[in-house]
Amino acid sequence: MKILVWQWGRRGAGPLFAVRLAEALRSLPRTEAFLSLSTGAEILQAEEAPDCVLPVFSGDGSAGLVWRLLQAPSVLLHLVRRLRALGPDIAVCAMPGHLDLLCAAALRWLRVPLVVIVHDADLHPGDRYPLLMGLQRQLLRSAAAIVTLSQHVAARLATQVSAGHCRLYVLRLPPLVFGPPPPPPRAHGGPLRLLFFGRLLPYKGLNLLRAAVNELPSSGSWVLRVVGSGPESSELEALRATAGVIVENRWVPDDEIGALIAWSDAVVLPYIEASQSGVAPAAVAAGRIVVATRVGGLAEQLSDHQQARLCDPQPESLALVLHRLLDERPEASTSHWTDPGEAWRGFAADLVNRVISPVLGRGLPASCSNYTLPAV
Repeated sequence: MKILVWQWGRRGAGPLFAVRLAEALRSLPRTEAFLSLSTGAEILQAEEAPDCVLPVFSGDGSAGLVWRLLQAPSVLLHLVRRLRALGPDIAVCAMPGHLDLLCAAALRWLRVPLVVIVHDADLHPGDRYPLLMGLQRQLLRSAAAIVTLSQHVAARLATQVSAGHCRLYVLRLPPLVFGPPPPPPRAHGGPLRLLFFGRLLPYKGLNLLRAAVNELPSSGSWVLRVVGSGPESSELEALRATAGVIVENRWVPDDEIGALIAWSDAVVLPYIEASQSGVAPAAVAAGRIVVATRVGGLAEQLSDHQQARLCDPQPESLALVLHRLLDERPEASTSHWTDPGEAWRGFAADLVNRVISPVLGRGLPASCSNYTLPAV
């Protein structure tokens, strides 16, 4: 089975997700996976760059994207030639982006079926890509199957998208970060280390986090790092002014994320709105405690993890959970570290057995979801 995996973003979770998926698919028997990334993808500049057989220039910024769209006919012909040479049986869009309709058109020309993995059904507050959801819905109309990473997103898509008799499946998001097993939480013997990591946008609950830590004792028993990239805001200024809080508004390269999570004892996800979290499975795999609000798909994602602490999206509820962490005794035994590679192999096997094989007529559809998108 030959599978094309593509994602044409330049940095962040999208290219990393595609790389991990292609690697996991290659580990399966009788499965070959080709990877297509943007020529500007940050991960291609890494010391150990992944094997990308179909690099695609996706433009740099809005102006570059517009210029690339103006070249659509020549790009489409190039894609058809390259895809015909590769000969995939099926293609997987690892995370939708702005130029994916070109790839979908080339695949349709070659009669290659398409599976789309959807991470979000709606824009989050503060997102700067107003056209993305419309383009995503157009892409889904070409899909032979759709995969989401939480029941929450599946339920939203089922009300939004008409895709004939296309099946909608739900698979669990594996951890994006690989690395050696870190020490157990609190093994350093110092103050409780709390970490907020991710995009610094309003829906991430920065105000909620600030209000909660203001309820904690100021005795030096804890420290909070807020790390990620986003616009400067009053919420960030208020956090900077809070004793015990360090704000690092910066882009974090992929090769630093593992060490950042390993530094922490607990990763805090104080979101007020969410699809699911890419940080959550990475923190769980690293054996970190995860404090998360019960919004969107977070509770579903963390429901069976011993290290998860769930709370309501209210300052007093979050503060109560953090207070309890301060009082917990550090674990003296082993970490709850799990093998991310094994989780990805399981994800890839589920994708092949439950989604791809039925699309190709090599097996019967598994009961992976109760959702079937309505006909047009």
